[in-house]
Amino acid sequence: MGITKTDLFTEEQNAIAQMAKVLGHPARVAILQYLVKSNTCINGDLVQELGLAQATVSQHLRELKEVGFIQGTIEGVSVCYCINSEKWAEFSQLFGEFFEHYFVAQKSNCC
Repeated sequence: MGITKTDLFTEEQNAIAQMAKVLGHPARVAILQYLVKSNTCINGDLVQELGLAQATVSQHLRELKEVGFIQGTIEGVSVCYCINSEKWAEFSQLFGEFFEHYFVAQKSNCC
């Protein structure tokens, strides 16, 4: 498979694709749901909650942090993660607009 030519697409298209890719794993969705529910978390809690290995949870946390869904702070030997509210709002707006375009553009059922 060739290299993805992201420069052929808009910044919005690339952002939506990157967010969708990160959300494409059920463990990351579970992590986000847990963080939303608890409003804060320590990495060890996630290992117990998900039943996954520490290294696996850390990998998923890194991916979520890289795209900006979460943020973390170091507290002694633990890292406390929470939802990045600014990015969460930005992502929510992007996805909302993406799905809303269908309803705005739909005049009749095409199939």
